[in-house]
Amino acid sequence: MSALAVVLFGSMQVAFVSPAFAQDTMAEARIRKMEAEIRALQRQVFPGGDGKFFTPEIGSGQTTTATPNAPTSTPVTDLLTRMETLEAQLQRLTAQVEQTSNRVSLIEARLGPAPTDATAAATDPTTVPATAIVTPTPTPAVAVTPTPKPAAAVTPAPAATRPAATTPAATGPASAQRVAAVRAIQKPATNDAGDDEYSYGFRLWEAKFYPEAQQQLKMYVDRYPRHSKISYARNLLGRAYLDDGKPRDAATWFLQNFQSDKTGARAADSLLLLADSMRQLKDTSRACIALAEFAETYATEAAGRLKSQYDATRNGVKCTK
Repeated sequence: MSALAVVLFGSMQVAFVSPAFAQDTMAEARIRKMEAEIRALQRQVFPGGDGKFFTPEIGSGQTTTATPNAPTSTPVTDLLTRMETLEAQLQRLTAQVEQTSNRVSLIEARLGPAPTDATAAATDPTTVPATAIVTPTPTPAVAVTPTPKPAAAVTPAPAATRPAATTPAATGPASAQRVAAVRAIQKPATNDAGDDEYSYGFRLWEAKFYPEAQQQLKMYVDRYPRHSKISYARNLLGRAYLDDGKPRDAATWFLQNFQSDKTGARAADSLLLLADSMRQLKDTSRACIALAEFAETYATEAAGRLKSQYDATRNGVKCTK
């Protein structure tokens, strides 16, 4: 073979080998870039550098012993193997990201929307007990005209010992004049301590010292839950709140008195006053429910002793029935 032929043959080999070599080099660079991105993604999904979820960059040196007659790998087979490994890793990472996103979506759906400032401000821990009749909702207190006083077997204190009716201050400590006026109200002293405590609360309410009456009647209810005047006391406690411009608090005691003993001496009064409390709270539906229950359960009272109060309350709301 001539020198010219050798040169031509060598040039042809270089021409065929160079493109393949260039392609292998580009593929190798792309594979390395993908492997680096996979490792970075693994570190974001699995924080930590203990090698638990991904292989360390640099491992301890290990020597391998060539196996006789073992097939040798080619650059192409190495690239294919690494590509398959990368694809498998991408599939696992994609599945894990989707599972994590689904869990987060489920948690957010269970928690619901975050409460706004207006919702938090409207929340009030002192709510009326939930019942089939009524569950009062918080609304601004409305000043009310005192309803007729309940009949009670108590002799009012002499006029000389009762101070002039005054409306308690909304805020601030009691004045010396108010303290003196409250102390001027005589507390009965008989052989029935429970009756004395109730009578004193009645006198405070009658003199329009509503906060003091509320405190006194609460003390009586706690100490004498089985006393003969317990139905009177719970009803009067609701009256003390209602006359104090607090219909929601009043509704709590009216409802409790009605539910505790529907045959109690003032159970009918409490149910009717519960309807009036709902009317003041602008809760027409529950006011109508209470009125319907009153007319059905206490028909005699609706046509007799409480007729005028029942008619006035019913005329104050627009019920469909």
